[in-house]
Amino acid sequence: MSSLKELESKSVYIIRELKSRYKNPAVLVSWGKDSIVLLDVIRKAFYGEIPFPVVHIDTNQKFKEIYELRDKLVKEGNINLIIAENSKGERPKDTFTCCNQLKTQALKQCIKKHKFDIVIVGIRRDEHGIRGKEHYFSPRDKDFKWKTSEEQKDGDSGLKSLQDPEFSGWDIYADYFGKETDHVRCHPLLHWTEENIWEYTQHNNLPINPLYFSKDGKRYRSIGCQPCTEPIESNARNIKEIIEELKENKTSERAGRRIDKEQHMEKLRSLGYM
Repeated sequence: MSSLKELESKSVYIIRELKSRYKNPAVLVSWGKDSIVLLDVIRKAFYGEIPFPVVHIDTNQKFKEIYELRDKLVKEGNINLIIAENSKGERPKDTFTCCNQLKTQALKQCIKKHKFDIVIVGIRRDEHGIRGKEHYFSPRDKDFKWKTSEEQKDGDSGLKSLQDPEFSGWDIYADYFGKETDHVRCHPLLHWTEENIWEYTQHNNLPINPLYFSKDGKRYRSIGCQPCTEPIESNARNIKEIIEELKENKTSERAGRRIDKEQHMEKLRSLGYM
């Protein structure tokens, strides 16, 4: 388990760094497998406590198992939960508009209302091609767009990079991204893989949504809103079997999500989504 300890240690370091650099952090969770690991790593960083508000973007379209797990963990874990909903949002028929209205706009409203200066998110580079472009600290401007540069007088391009390469061996991360930055997204699990998440969950005996386990030959590999998430063919009934399955399975982790086409995710991201 030494490799898991190394993954955990790097994530703990990043989380402690952001706590020292920012005044008003929050954690964004979906109550899926990555979120549960993220919350556990935060507790490791702060000796059993979660010192930040935990935000759940609720579309009112989630599986009942998500709500049941959320309520159980909030009650047992002394979590300061903020449920964020788009107060003006309705569920449109097309999936892209639905995600933008009920997720992206709800997130924007929540960040503005509570004046969060950094939001901690449990995304991973291997999860999706678009997320593979991310950095550990990722600035957003007032329109919630990814802010990677700003104008400068010197230089050939007239632009100054706000995100220099991150030197993983040195643990050096940029934390100031210019005056026009609205807030920053932090991704402490960026270097983890799907297999790592399951190994860590098993090793630490973390709670898990039962939808991840096979029932009648199908299970959910990635869990989103109920109307636009499909199960995969699988006989994996426990974490050990899931890990074995992942070693053979070459399909995308989010293949069961209707919105996960590359162009849709890129557009959603440009609008302020994770």
